[in-house]
This record gives sequence, C-alpha cells and structure tokens, in this order.
Amino acid sequence: MSLNRRSFLAGTAAIAGAGLMPRATLAGETIKLGSILDTSGIFDAYGKPMDMAMRLAVEEINAAGGLLGKMVEVVAYDTQSDMALYSQYAQQLTRQDKVDVVHGGILSASREAIRQTMRKTKTPYFYNVLYEGGVCDRNIFINGVTPAQQVEVLVPYAMGKAGKKVYILAADYNYGQITARWIQKFVADNGGETVGVDFFPLDVSDFGSTIAKIQSVGPDLVIAPLVGGAHLSFFRQWAAAGMKGKIPLASTTLGVGNEHKVLTTEEGNGIMVAYNYSQELDTPANAAFKEKWTAAYGDSTMIHELAVSNYQGVLTWAEAVRKAGSLDRDAVISALETGLSIEGPAGKVTVDPKTHHAVLDVHIMEFENQGMKVIETLPQRQPVDTQAVCDLSANPGDNTQYEIQI
Repeated sequence: MSLNRRSFLAGTAAIAGAGLMPRATLAGETIKLGSILDTSGIFDAYGKPMDMAMRLAVEEINAAGGLLGKMVEVVAYDTQSDMALYSQYAQQLTRQDKVDVVHGGILSASREAIRQTMRKTKTPYFYNVLYEGGVCDRNIFINGVTPAQQVEVLVPYAMGKAGKKVYILAADYNYGQITARWIQKFVADNGGETVGVDFFPLDVSDFGSTIAKIQSVGPDLVIAPLVGGAHLSFFRQWAAAGMKGKIPLASTTLGVGNEHKVLTTEEGNGIMVAYNYSQELDTPANAAFKEKWTAAYGDSTMIHELAVSNYQGVLTWAEAVRKAGSLDRDAVISALETGLSIEGPAGKVTVDPKTHHAVLDVHIMEFENQGMKVIETLPQRQPVDTQAVCDLSANPGDNTQYEIQI
C-alpha cells in the first residue's frame, strides 16, 4: 500500500539529517518511548507517516528540554505487517527494553495483541487510530474517532446528498463488521434502509462481481469501510465501471492513509468522509504543524489522519508526565484522568476520564482534487458509544472490549 516510495526515501533521509532517528546513545538516563508499527509491509502507508509523526513529536519535546529533566529516547520496531510480531515486540519492549510507555498498533487485531501485554506489565499504552469502539481498560488511552464521533455524522450527511437506500461494503474483520452494524443503525435512525451488506478479506482486490451486484440492487448510496491497499481497488474499479457519477460513495476509512492522493480526481472527487484531520484545515495550529513537518522531512504530502493522531497521542502523554511530575504509571494515568487537554494540528484533544478515549473535533469532508475539502466542523464530539458501556471511574479494574449492543 505504499503511496510514493521516492518521497518516503527522501523523507527518511531528511529524518536522519534532522536528527530524528532513534538515538543509539544519549548522555545520561533517558525516558524510553516504545513504538510498534507497520513501517513496511501492506500497511506501511499508514505506519510510515505515523512513525515520522511520533519522531517529530519526540524531537519537539527534546528540543524543549525533554521531560523531567531527561531526554526521550525512541525504541521502535517494525512489524512488517505481521500480526505475530506485534506480540513479540510488545514483550520485548516491556521485558528487555523496559520502556516507560508504548504507542503503537494500527489494525484492531494489532491493538489487542499489544494491549494485554501492556496491562500485565503495567506499561501505559496509547492506541492512536480510529476504531470500532468499546475498549474499556484503565491502562490504555485511545486517540482515534469511534463510530459515535464519526459514523453518526457521516451517514445523515451522505444520505441527505444521495438518498435513503444504502449498500455497505466492509473489511471482513472486527472493525469492518462492527462498523457495518453502526452504519446500519444510523441509516435506520435517519429513516433509511440498508439494501445490502458485503464483507471482504483484506487481500481481496477484484470487485467486479460486487459492482455488478450493486448495479442490480440499485441503491442510492454506497458506504465503504474498506481497509488497505487491496481494497483501494474497489474505488478505481467503481469509476472504471462508469458508476462514479451514478451512485455516490462515502467511506469511514478512505483517506486516513492518504489514499485520496493515489486516486485520480476522476476516481476520488466527491467521495464523502468524516475525520478528525485534514491537511486543508485552515488553522494556525495546522499551518505550524505542516511547517515543522516540512522542515524535518522536506514536504508535507505524507501527513494523514493516523499520523496526526499519533503525534497528538505522544503530546498528550508528554503533558501527562509533566502534570504528574513523574513516570510512575498510576501518577501518569491519574494526570490523564483529570480531563487533560492539548492543542494539536486537528484541534483540541481532551481525555475523557470515564473511557480514556479522546473528545475530538470531527470534520465532514469531500474529496476534491486529491485533497479533503472541509464542509462542516462538529466540535468536541464525545465517544458516547463507549461511554454507554465503559466507566473506568466506577470500575477501574475493567478489562473488556465490549461489543456494544446496537
């Protein structure tokens, strides 16, 4: 799923030149930040910019004097998009490297491979990716949007533009399956009808028969929580089949890895999405972030939703360490549970003490000329789906991913 190998190689050269690569040796004791991401393999278009963003945040922290009088050292592992390596590296970070915090995971399966190890070893863990909701664990903090923050606003907007008969195409694992149910709920809540639901393994890239099936059903709108490089083929094949101007498309995932920059304007223009971040956000904070990124890496084309979420996750952790005045796990968690906030490139990020999820701005957007045009901003949306099942203030020992009853 690599977007642009040449620009990535240029970016990594810039990282080395800017001093953002992992420090092999640092004077005195360091604070160790562990990272586990797919920086190669089929999900590298998500993982590489996330890694770059994490290093940029750490460099900023160190340039400002570090934390508690110490520099932050990155200890990073590349899983090569192999789920088995997530468990292996989670254990290595906690048992051998003895890191103070871990940021990592992309797919929900990778999060769950990391989470129990972090809980067992009492290592604070940040998962900085949009997901299906429901995780309730005092040791984890989640900075990505959940369905109640994202899908609940995307569905009525898309139906208002397209119509009430909706067809759903989703990735065949827990994110896609659960998100498809949320879409069906919000379609019904807005007076619509789901006329078809299909699931696809992550390696499926031929959607010809599916497109023919959709043509025969004749929905008003297709919503596609598809994931990864293989699934990107659907949007190309849809346009090639002449369907682009006939039935509108929306997605809960397309663009979080900059896929809209790979699609042509003919393939992408008009697709509807809702996320926490767009490069087109016209704010001083976003402009400053893009300037920092460009100074470090040469250009800002690789910035995407998940990279910004990872950046904001590192800054949130750092602010908690400052507030706690300690690296002690319980002190840091208690600091986060005060409703701590930071200002990031995507706006204000506030930790919800009850669920350890983030309260975030969400922007309804449409793809336009390989960018994301902001149509409407909905400020500080709460993760009400997970709040319905998770209360860590009342039950701090909870360790569940709830399947929220929809």
